[in-house]
Amino acid sequence: MIIIPARLKSSRFENKILADILGLPMVIRTAKRVETLDDVVIATDSLEVVELAKKYNIKAVMTSEAHQSGTDRINEASNILGLKDNDIVINVQADEPFIEPEVVKAVIDRVKSSQEDFTMVSLYKEINSELADDPNHVKVIVDSDENAIYFSRSKIPYNRDHYTNVNYFGHLGIYGFTKKSLNQFCQFLPSNLENIEKLEQLRAISCGKKIAMVKVTSKSFGIDTKEDLENALLLFGNEENK
Repeated sequence: MIIIPARLKSSRFENKILADILGLPMVIRTAKRVETLDDVVIATDSLEVVELAKKYNIKAVMTSEAHQSGTDRINEASNILGLKDNDIVINVQADEPFIEPEVVKAVIDRVKSSQEDFTMVSLYKEINSELADDPNHVKVIVDSDENAIYFSRSKIPYNRDHYTNVNYFGHLGIYGFTKKSLNQFCQFLPSNLENIEKLEQLRAISCGKKIAMVKVTSKSFGIDTKEDLENALLLFGNEENK
């Protein structure tokens, strides 16, 4: 099941998930991008979003206003929906209205193939040095088995000796879990690193858990600011209208 956490309040872009994206509210366009892959549910703390989802025939559930992260919100939704421990839960952010379906499918496939007791999967892609400088674009470094070592808003790795062949990788904020692992993740206490970077995935790393990363090719990016929205419409607007 694909669950989209949809919180209206945003410190950088108020009510961004309702912003118009080529004729559809952002959260609705995101849901429609992935609806062919699995059942889609919007998890929200807003009756306005519930009514909006109903208008477009998308299922939505009300969740607590107290959640500090989207993962906590989708966990509550998965409990409300009565999912079983082995069910796959995919967290697609509401601010990804141009996410490619094949990218989300890569997460689904990786969760299905996992033999780990704790299963958490996400995505990364190669980015240029300019994007790596932008704190709104989260970076990740991975080990030889493609498990995440660390995520940061800073440019990592630090190129101390100015090598010319340094690769930078951006994190795509899409996560896959088994329901059992999702529940386990949400029982962990927020870590100091998570609070510093404001990146919830660091909670798992701080608890010694592996996050399996899948490298993909994607043009999409999360829309965190009005400038991001303008850039996304310039980049994707003509493609969507073809």
